[in-house]
Amino acid sequence: MTPEYICPLCQAPLSIFNRSLKCEHNHSFDIAKEHYVNLLPVQFKHSKDPGDNKAMVNARREFLEKGYYQPLANLIKDWYQEFGNVKGKLLDAGCGEGFYTHQHKTDSNAVCGVDIAKEAIKKAGKKYQACHFSVQTLSKLAFNDQDFDWLYSVYAPILEGEFIRVLKPGGYLLTVTPAKQHLIELKEKIYDNALLHDEDKQPIKQLTLVREERLNYKMTLATGKDTLNLLSMTPFAFKASQQVKDELAKSEGFECQADFLVKLYQKPT
Repeated sequence: MTPEYICPLCQAPLSIFNRSLKCEHNHSFDIAKEHYVNLLPVQFKHSKDPGDNKAMVNARREFLEKGYYQPLANLIKDWYQEFGNVKGKLLDAGCGEGFYTHQHKTDSNAVCGVDIAKEAIKKAGKKYQACHFSVQTLSKLAFNDQDFDWLYSVYAPILEGEFIRVLKPGGYLLTVTPAKQHLIELKEKIYDNALLHDEDKQPIKQLTLVREERLNYKMTLATGKDTLNLLSMTPFAFKASQQVKDELAKSEGFECQADFLVKLYQKPT
């Protein structure tokens, strides 16, 4: 089972010709040697290289592969097994370097990952070749209407209208957002008055909430490198002073809470 991409420029179906995807209007998108396709035309970009840069992507992969967020990966996989069509099509919207994406792949489903960061998609495509990765903007996905049985977003922008468009009737949307205490100990190193995350935001209005769960556990970060890698994954990394970074780099066994809010929604049939 392969994804049915549509042209991001004219919305016509894309077909494979040699090492490219082409539409009937001769718009062409090369399939890279790292097993991904770039479906983000230059006119859709707001900067030269949008999304995370290479250093940020490398830091996130190194951190995630240490297993610190594996309890979250296990939870969202369990929900997929319980509620999802495990022989259908799945989309990881904002997949980064593919840590969660590839863990959903089975022998019978089709798994797609999209992200605006080319460096992340390049790493994902090279390592997880059983999945289908593409550089895209979430605000204008290059997929047909009602194409996916399951869509999830882990710490990525939630574009409700576009997500609903590509979901099949009866399909599911799973979102992961920060709960109140997420990384509070790390934030306290940076801010004099570290604020708790706001859990009251309700971005999903047109779908039915099926399940909600808070996942909270204490992480013990083995090395200073692990702590700095985690910091680089956060939106407040640029607020950290060099003194704080130097202190964290020397830390061993830094304790920090992981606190996630996981919600599952269903599209009406």
